[in-house]
Amino acid sequence: MPRSIALLVTLSFALTASADERSLNGFLKIKSFSVPEAHQAVAVDLRSFYAISNRTIARYAKETTESKPKAIVRWTAPAESPVKHLNSGIVLNGRLYCANSNWPKKPLRNTVEVFEAATLQHLERKEFPETEGAINWIDRHRGGWWIVFAFYGKADVRKTRLVRYNDDWQNTGVWTFPESVIQRFLPNSNSGGAFGPQGRLFVTGHDHAELYVLAVGQKPGELIHEATIKAPIAGQGIAWDNGKPPTLYGIVRRSHEVVRMTISPTVN
Repeated sequence: MPRSIALLVTLSFALTASADERSLNGFLKIKSFSVPEAHQAVAVDLRSFYAISNRTIARYAKETTESKPKAIVRWTAPAESPVKHLNSGIVLNGRLYCANSNWPKKPLRNTVEVFEAATLQHLERKEFPETEGAINWIDRHRGGWWIVFAFYGKADVRKTRLVRYNDDWQNTGVWTFPESVIQRFLPNSNSGGAFGPQGRLFVTGHDHAELYVLAVGQKPGELIHEATIKAPIAGQGIAWDNGKPPTLYGIVRRSHEVVRMTISPTVN
């Protein structure tokens, strides 16, 4: 059986196991890259990965053999730019979509910033009327846009919500996080998220070296916590490599590393 198929079978087994068997052994690190922009998140496409910090994005060759590669191109927000706190990114059809907020300032201002992926030329900005909850990540799934608005602290973290939008950016559903995941988010909140194998949602907090696998029901409501997976990262924004499933990218903020990893074939 090819390794990629075996890993998907492993994931399928874990997600259908009973509650006391539902933790995978973890993700295996394939390679890591030391890049200064690995502070908030990483995005990925067929040929490149994009390291994202608060106000800077850098594109790197994905198949480089260097542990400290040089950026192909870099973009930094101008001084007057409303780009203050980039949190995540996803590449679709040659465009890089990044979630941005001015957190922790008030009132909150949330935007999606759109770049040409190859050149990192800034193309456009989508502003959101929501001023409660900081936009932390964006993804595309089931023909819609999915965005998390995060709240912080013990008193407010349960207000964190996953919102689905149609192509006209109309709200078509809201999901909340289960208490078992909220407890792992504390004292912060949901940081990253990406839909992966079998349409499951993989999310991170801000600090822990683990991911939470969630099922998203067809109807809005509470997300279902199906598994917790150890990972060689420390929270923050993640991205699935659709060119080589089930490869996942994440970061370690303190060491400014981008990490490429895959699911371990062994179940606890």
